[in-house]
Amino acid sequence: MKKRLLLLSLMVVMGNLSMGENFKEGTYLGSANGYKGEIKVEVKLSKDKIEDIKVISNTDTPIISDAPVNIIPKKVLQTQGLGVDVVAGATGTSRGVIAAINNAIKFSGYKTDLRRVKETKEKFTDKVVEHKDDVVVIGAGGAGLIAAIEAKLNGANVTVIEKMAFPGGNTLISGAEYAAPENWVQKEGLKDSKDQFFNDTMKGGDNESNPNLVRVLADNALDGAVWLKDYVNVVFEDRQMFFGGHSVKRSLVPNGASGVEVIGKLMAKAKELGIPVYLEMNAVELITEGNRVVGVKALTPTETHNFMGKNGVIIASGGFGSNIEMRKKHDPRMDEKILSTNTTGITGDGIVMGEKVGAATTDMEFIQTYPVCDPENGALLYTGDVRLAGSAILVNKEGKRFVEELDRRDVISFAITKQTGGVGYLFWDQAQLDKTEVAVHHKGEYEALLRRGILVKADTIDEAAKHFGIDAKELKTTVEKYNEYAKNGKDLEFNKRGGLVAFTEGPYYILKNTPAIHHTMGGLVIDSKGRVLDKNGNPIEGLFAAGEVTGDIHGKNRLGSNAITDITVFGKISGENAAKNLQKVN
Repeated sequence: MKKRLLLLSLMVVMGNLSMGENFKEGTYLGSANGYKGEIKVEVKLSKDKIEDIKVISNTDTPIISDAPVNIIPKKVLQTQGLGVDVVAGATGTSRGVIAAINNAIKFSGYKTDLRRVKETKEKFTDKVVEHKDDVVVIGAGGAGLIAAIEAKLNGANVTVIEKMAFPGGNTLISGAEYAAPENWVQKEGLKDSKDQFFNDTMKGGDNESNPNLVRVLADNALDGAVWLKDYVNVVFEDRQMFFGGHSVKRSLVPNGASGVEVIGKLMAKAKELGIPVYLEMNAVELITEGNRVVGVKALTPTETHNFMGKNGVIIASGGFGSNIEMRKKHDPRMDEKILSTNTTGITGDGIVMGEKVGAATTDMEFIQTYPVCDPENGALLYTGDVRLAGSAILVNKEGKRFVEELDRRDVISFAITKQTGGVGYLFWDQAQLDKTEVAVHHKGEYEALLRRGILVKADTIDEAAKHFGIDAKELKTTVEKYNEYAKNGKDLEFNKRGGLVAFTEGPYYILKNTPAIHHTMGGLVIDSKGRVLDKNGNPIEGLFAAGEVTGDIHGKNRLGSNAITDITVFGKISGENAAKNLQKVN
């Protein structure tokens, strides 16, 4: 009886639109907050139907937010209800779009809650779709797209498969800064070299890196950056950033200081070259013939796809920062209490698939945290890049500095965890905000942080400190002491590298932050040609890898901005060698 009543109740809700009372005809506007900013929609209603939905304004991250902006309205029109699933990896935007549509319909005077109308799931079938290519790439992040483009340029027919509803991986949500020694932006007279970059990377990884791979990274870093600039058309700004662990300022900054510039240009180049990119295509198993990898089995919600690659497969599926169980297996400290900066798709799938065909792994216990992240959701906070410009100090609840602000990420992160509440507070003034332009480059994030109270702007240090309950008296003493260091050109407490800039007049800013898992240094073992090796150190025929899915390059700790160098250098290498694999890579 209860089941029958529940069914009748659901039928009434779903039947409302065809029973006549329904909507007041017209076109209505609705808005709601997305992940970073406001989302506005236009909803057209007839008497008994939602006729059309247009998203007319969206300030969330491009490419990621494009997925829910395109998918959610279609699902709502199909189901005539708002009980649709969010797009994985774009939850904030998805909820914003749904809420904006709901607000537009409510504005029309409609009373029934359409969020109770759920979408109907399509059933999985026995259908198997076959695809034949020369090279198959798993993952449409930076490494995967670069590998695919390079394979295509070397004469291979290439297909890219991606399990998420949008391309980009972690590259998309990064600042995508690129470490390159002797680059075109470096000032004349600045001493830098490939050898210096090599030494910095080895030292940063506590000499746990494979020196042969780091040598390849250092020797090809600049060429990779030039390739991105001149061939892929990535625009780099006329400035650099100084990341912790580097001995000199050598990190190029893409337009807008965002991975959107890099992924957008890579996708455009892939389209230009005719490289298909299949989204929502989840790779689950490598297909082998004897000892050779010849393809990938992938699933959609309704069917199986076999992507065959006669030359081979390139795994570029990223690390495992969003896989809690995998993290805990290799480092029990990295449990569910620690948030992650990664997209939800970064779950170690490629590592698992590689292991099943005999691939060796290394450095799996080395998991890096990023120090300046959102204390509520773990997102990396680009507003905090004032720190990388040497223009901010990091203090605790007691108002005191406790670490060098440009030390290695792991050093800063663990120092923060030891402070009151396990959080730090980044302090800077208006002059530094203007100088770094973080509020311009990351406008949506900056405004959202102010709105949420995670960032405070105040005319006085006392007022700013009060917002977070920081000891204002001690903070003022810390600022005075730091200003004295800046005047004398020497940080007597932490020997901060880079230029010391004194704080001046307000307004003043304080950003609350906490560490979050950012990069997993471990993964599949590769050689200098991007070939995946087995446990005996021999190449697995037909299997290549690039990017965060690999290990042995960054050792215990990856230096900031080395990841984009890594995916470019080894993405190009794996793509070229996979394309030439039928000619045998020796």
